[in-house]
This record gives sequence, structure tokens and C-alpha cells, in this order.
Amino acid sequence: MIEQPSRTLVCSIVFVDIVDYSTKPVQEQLLLKQAFNKLLSASLEHVPSRDRVVLDTGDGAGITFLGDPEDALFVAMSLRAAARAEATGAISVRLGINLGPVRLVKDINGQMNIIGDGINVAQRVMTFAQAGQLLVSRSFYEVVSCLSLDYASLFSYVGARTDKHVREHEVYSVGIGTEAARRVIETATRRMAPRRTRARLISELAHARPFGLHGAALIAAPLAFVLMAGGGVAVRAQVRLPQLALQPPATSVAAKAPAAPAEKPAPSTPPTSGATKSTAPAAGAARPARRDPPAVRATRVESQPARARAPVAAVAAPGVLQLAILPWGEVFVDGKSRGVSPPLRSIELPAGAHTIEVRNTSFPAFTRRVDVRAGEPVRLHHRFR
Repeated sequence: MIEQPSRTLVCSIVFVDIVDYSTKPVQEQLLLKQAFNKLLSASLEHVPSRDRVVLDTGDGAGITFLGDPEDALFVAMSLRAAARAEATGAISVRLGINLGPVRLVKDINGQMNIIGDGINVAQRVMTFAQAGQLLVSRSFYEVVSCLSLDYASLFSYVGARTDKHVREHEVYSVGIGTEAARRVIETATRRMAPRRTRARLISELAHARPFGLHGAALIAAPLAFVLMAGGGVAVRAQVRLPQLALQPPATSVAAKAPAAPAEKPAPSTPPTSGATKSTAPAAGAARPARRDPPAVRATRVESQPARARAPVAAVAAPGVLQLAILPWGEVFVDGKSRGVSPPLRSIELPAGAHTIEVRNTSFPAFTRRVDVRAGEPVRLHHRFR
């Protein structure tokens, strides 16, 4: 990602400062910087070099993360915890995180450098922090707090702070030693695990124990097969039910009619020939008389398909607002914040008219009225200048 130095990107920036570094003797500064560089390298071990740019600021560092904003949070919390647990206890750091626009440039030595409002605000946020404290800007909080409940409970609002340029910043503090912080660190550990090198992963698979990874796969494969087969049978049964409902009954209506009572034996006295002739046709005519009329049979056959063909009420799909905001902006829909774009790319909205407002701390706000229709995308493009 860092091979194109002329691009403007929205990145997460961590700014770190060694507390009271400038007041130390030169020899002590050298030892502090060596210990700090060792802690920073350990914290960045699982972040690919292509996804980060590290700037040495003398008394600290500025790290720009070109990938997920969670990487910035994980590295900052890891670095703070490592500094607190450092054996000598001589390293004390303060940290600030911001999400904003930056530009990749080459410095006079041909090395990659970062400039822009994003890194400037990160440095301002860091200056508001006390020793051992981690503060984040509102733009970073708005994005990360929406990713997980643990992230949302990790932050606490500190208030508005004004820098030396009379610019106001709303900052949030990242807790330490809380249950949410512990779960976030565990999430970071699991998230970094897939980034191991391919050689190491292949080696572990080759030396897997019988009841390790391969044992779990042998148990999971039959279970997955049973679930898939059961799902196929259930789907087939659901498909067959409407077909059976549409077919007419196999048995005729006449077969459902009650059986005729058994004929009584003829009396011992022989009847007259005239009585015999009149009785036979009457017995033969009694059976067809029990059939239902055609109208009744038609009603019985048509009633069940009619219920099966009952229409299902359609649910109206919401509209989609597609966003293309440059370089970045906080999006408000009808006065309510919906996040920062980018990374926010689209918002589902109910059909109707809505007022969209996009705010950027460096430019006047942009407002537009859009008409959203169900199932149709509406595109909103704006570049702050």
C-alpha cells in the first residue's frame, strides 16, 4: 500500500511521547531510546510492514496504520502495557490516536514520510494526555466504538480540549485494567494469530498431534456432513408439500360415501313376479343417488389449492444511500450521526425525504436533501475543498 506516495488516505495514527525525555542527560536519553525502540518493535511485530509507516520523532514516534483502525488500538494498548511492565520502570509514555487524512511523501533522504491533518491532530491529542494515559480523538472513537460492544465500553469521555492554535478537540480516554480492556487484548491476540508466516504454519500442521488440529477436523467433518444431509432432506420435504397440496385427492368422492347397508335375506314366502321386477331396479338406482352434486365436488377439490395459492404480502425493501466523501467527513442523517466516511460507504434508509449533512473539522459543513426510494440506491458525492 505504501508504493504510491502521491495518494491521500484516511488512516489511523498513533503518536507516542516519552515523558520528561528532554530533561534527562544525553547518556540516559540514549538508554531510554534504546529501551523504547525495543518495546515499540515488539508491539509492531504482528503488523505487516506494508500496512504501517513509522516516523522517529526523537522523543517518541508517530505510527501511521494504513490498514484496519483496530491495529492502531491494539498496538497503542500493547505499548502502554509493556511500558508499565518494564523491568526498570524508567520508561513512562503518553499516547494519542486520531483517524484522519494524510498524504504519503518522500523526504529529503528518499524515505517514506507522512504529512497532513491526521498526524497533526494525533500529536495534539497526545499532548493532552498525562503520563501512562491513552487518549483518542472523536473521529477515531466514532469508528472503533461501532465495531464491538467491548470497544464501546472501553472508552470514557474526557471532554473538549483546546490546543495552542485555539482549535478544540473532543477526546476520549482508553481504560486500563478493566474487563473490557482484557477482552480487547484477547481479541488482539486472536486477530494477530492468522498473520504468522507460511513456513511456521506449515511446520505446525506437519507436526500436529493426533488429537490436535487433525483430531478436531475428523470430528467436525462427519458432523458437517450430517447437518448438510439433514438440511437437504428438510428442503426437499418443504418443496414437496405444495406439490401434494395442488394434486386432487386420489380417492373419488363416491368412495368416501358411506357403504350401503347389507340387504336383508329374502323371505321364505316366494314373492310374486311383479314384485321382483319392481324391486331390482330400485336397489340398483339407490347407489348413484348417494354421489355428491358436481358443484360440491368441485368446491372440495378447489378449496385446498386456493389456500395454497394465497399471496404473501411483500415487504418493502429500504433504500440505500451510497457515499463518496473526500477526504473524509462525519455523516449526519436527519440530525443523527451515522459514522465517518470513509470507511463508511453506504447507509440503509427508509423510503422518503432525508436531510444529509457531512461535517469535516477543516471545512464548512455540506448539506443536501435526498429523496430515497425503496430498493433503489441514491449516490451522494462530495469533496471538501
